[in-house]
Amino acid sequence: MERSLISTLAHVDHPIAAPLSASSVRTWRDRALPRGDERVLDLGCAEAAWLVRALAGRPGLRADGVDLSESALAKGRAAADAAALGDRLTLHIGDATVFEVPQPYDLVLCVGATHAFGGLLPALEAARGHLAPGGSVLVGDGFWEREPGPGTLAAGFEADEYTDLATTVERVSAAGWTPVYGHVSTLEEWDAYEWSWTGSLSRWALDYPEHPDADEALG
Repeated sequence: MERSLISTLAHVDHPIAAPLSASSVRTWRDRALPRGDERVLDLGCAEAAWLVRALAGRPGLRADGVDLSESALAKGRAAADAAALGDRLTLHIGDATVFEVPQPYDLVLCVGATHAFGGLLPALEAARGHLAPGGSVLVGDGFWEREPGPGTLAAGFEADEYTDLATTVERVSAAGWTPVYGHVSTLEEWDAYEWSWTGSLSRWALDYPEHPDADEALG
């Protein structure tokens, strides 16, 4: 299945494309946007769920998002308009790795999209180019809790794709960043996320059994 189609279908019931609870997202928002008048950019925003939540209750906030999926961006615009936030959100269809705008941002997000840049550190470096002085980056990526086993590698991961958490933080610091907050998704958050996206795909496949991707979605 096409990656953008998988993402759109899988996150119908879990619009934040990450293993985070609503409470965790609120904590992020309150920490990352203390003033409420920041400029925010999301690189690989998909349906702009992070940006819609950032804009809510913050009338001074302005946000941009960029993504390759036209269908995802259309859903993001619809969600923003439904919440009367559309006049403060601009969504761009295009490659986040070459996105350019004249003004810098107070906060740059890249959650679940570091692969588009070639990994965590390249994604951070790309985000750096969009930051205003004193700005921050919120990045969401993975790490190994233990050495990956054969099942994990057979699923398409590379053994060196991630490192453990401590090494990941050390590498980020060595690249010139100062980590100020972090969140490791809980087992409950992972359970909710995994059951949500697999369930959404399965339900879609059962509703549309004649679709050429139905069998793959069920698999």
